[in-house]
Amino acid sequence: MSGVRFAMIPLGSTDETTMALQLRPNCEYCDKDLPPDSLEARICSYECTFCADCVATKIDNVCPNCGGGFAPRPIRPTNEWRPGACVVKQPPSDKRVHLKYALDDIAAHVARLRDIPPEER
Repeated sequence: MSGVRFAMIPLGSTDETTMALQLRPNCEYCDKDLPPDSLEARICSYECTFCADCVATKIDNVCPNCGGGFAPRPIRPTNEWRPGACVVKQPPSDKRVHLKYALDDIAAHVARLRDIPPEER
């Protein structure tokens, strides 16, 4: 996926690392701000980010980009409980992302997939 950036967080030993989520700053559908501590943020497996309201009322739990379902986005800790693992050391993305499909295209995509459970798509 072009333009995707992952942060690598060192864990215990020198050869252990993990990728951090981008924590995109907005809903791709309505452009609502979704700060790193937002309980309203939903993501698909590609980190497409939408607010809970749009997922429930506009796109029926169908990602307009990949067709997958959504889960609540985790909250990145504000405190550095482990070295390098906090929102200050691994800041969220500041790049706003917007839908690349027209609303009528999204509606057709959602209609085609909404009755298929995410685990069966």
